[in-house]
Amino acid sequence: MSHHESSPGRRAALVLVLLTALICGAVATGVLWTSGSRADRALAAHRHEVTATTTGPAEELPVVTRYGTRQQAVAPAAWRYPGDVRRTGSVPVPSGSPRGRAVTVWVDDAGAPARPPGTATNRALVSLSGGTATATAVAAMGMGVLIFVRRTVEAHGLAAWEREWEQVEPVWSGRLRRGSGQGTDED
Repeated sequence: MSHHESSPGRRAALVLVLLTALICGAVATGVLWTSGSRADRALAAHRHEVTATTTGPAEELPVVTRYGTRQQAVAPAAWRYPGDVRRTGSVPVPSGSPRGRAVTVWVDDAGAPARPPGTATNRALVSLSGGTATATAVAAMGMGVLIFVRRTVEAHGLAAWEREWEQVEPVWSGRLRRGSGQGTDED
């Protein structure tokens, strides 16, 4: 077996690390999905879709996002919520929306504009991302432990070999160590 081929023990340890990483990633994905579902349901209980009517034309605004800036159109609008209470505010609308256009907006229990509840797609992306990150972290830590153990075992093995060689070499080579008081190299 060449130096680069791995032993069955090393392969088994690698498989164990990878399986552990996959299991941890799957558990993290499930936990994130479940907690995200619970949070989305709780938020959805306090979010309401209402129809608003724009009271002015749309205005293009640059919006700073995590990945840069993008344009978003907003317009002043009026809607009724809760009940028959009239509310006004600036709401997102399709670009170029004229005054008097009906748009759907999300509001909270008080009738203020609010973000919509999370979607299954967003929850899936967050859950899978978190599970993948967890699996990667566990695999990296496991590989680090395997490398540390391997190097430690190799260092101990080499040190033991050196100690044994110090005892065997003089006899094997037919030379005695200097200062031992026993014979010379010509014996």
